[in-house]
Amino acid sequence: MSVHEKYIKKCLKLAAKGFGSVAPNPMVGCVIVHKGKIIGEGYHEKYGGPHAEINAINPVKKKELLKGSTLYVSLEPCAHHGKTPPCADAILKYGIKKVVIGSVDPNPLVKGKGIAKLIHGGCDVITGVLEKECMDLNKRFFTFHSEKRPYIILKWAMTKDGFMDINRQMGEKPLKITGAQANKLSHTWRSEEQAIMVGTNTAVMDNPKLTTRNVKGRSPVRIVIDRNLSIPANSNIFSNFASVVVLNAKKNAKQGNIEFVKMKFKGNVLGSAMTELYKRNIQSVIVEGGAKLLNSFIEQGLWDEARLFSSGTKIGAGIKAPAFSYKATSKIKAGNDTLTQYVRK
Repeated sequence: MSVHEKYIKKCLKLAAKGFGSVAPNPMVGCVIVHKGKIIGEGYHEKYGGPHAEINAINPVKKKELLKGSTLYVSLEPCAHHGKTPPCADAILKYGIKKVVIGSVDPNPLVKGKGIAKLIHGGCDVITGVLEKECMDLNKRFFTFHSEKRPYIILKWAMTKDGFMDINRQMGEKPLKITGAQANKLSHTWRSEEQAIMVGTNTAVMDNPKLTTRNVKGRSPVRIVIDRNLSIPANSNIFSNFASVVVLNAKKNAKQGNIEFVKMKFKGNVLGSAMTELYKRNIQSVIVEGGAKLLNSFIEQGLWDEARLFSSGTKIGAGIKAPAFSYKATSKIKAGNDTLTQYVRK
């Protein structure tokens, strides 16, 4: 491992501390090294707060040391005014002459501009150190800017014989497939993503809250596809615990924490839905819908990760779980259940 890789790896560890707190901004870590010793380090801690570079510069007591230091950062420093001033300006202000960058920022507001500003200001800039690792850390951010859609995670549970639920009538409770550990893990995942999506049938039949009530963490924006606005107004999904976006064919309106978004339901409906989320700067969504919605995502190849819980229960008949023939990337136990994960390359 080279010296540059050593310090960018440290940046990645710092950056990961911001997971779940900085979206829609990326996770970024930064260290400042003077004569082989780290004199400052920091990471982007929360959305709207100071960026990693500023959090690394501020603790340095002897600012005169910065002129002879190398700044390492996992993502290209910004060069534009957003919620905070440009980090490239701060680097130049303190006379830091060498900057080592993990990956270029894909955001058009930043892409290449931060590097160009640093070079123009007299900095020696090195890029592409542990680039793949830096991009993987911010896979949601990179997917959002490169694909113009959120990072999509599909999640469902099924019985040992391949069913998601029994054939229910209105008012019947859904089949409980997995145990407490799987349930807690599912709620943790909700806290890590910006949004959660279900379809009309799931919202009506299951009446879910779609919150993170079983773990400590922020509840995601709740997205529901409800073409004809048939979900009852008193449904749990409309509670004020979190924002709601209702994708429908009838109206555009705002009612408290609920936004009704009218969209076309002809052609590629899921593509249109993802475009609406992109417009709202939603960079990740976990889909917990029923078989119909999940199968639609799978058939269109519109997913980045899939997380499948399976139990030892057999029910013999019911609603078939999606057929998923992809190669698993990992398989672990979650209590008495098995979690199989897939990452689309």
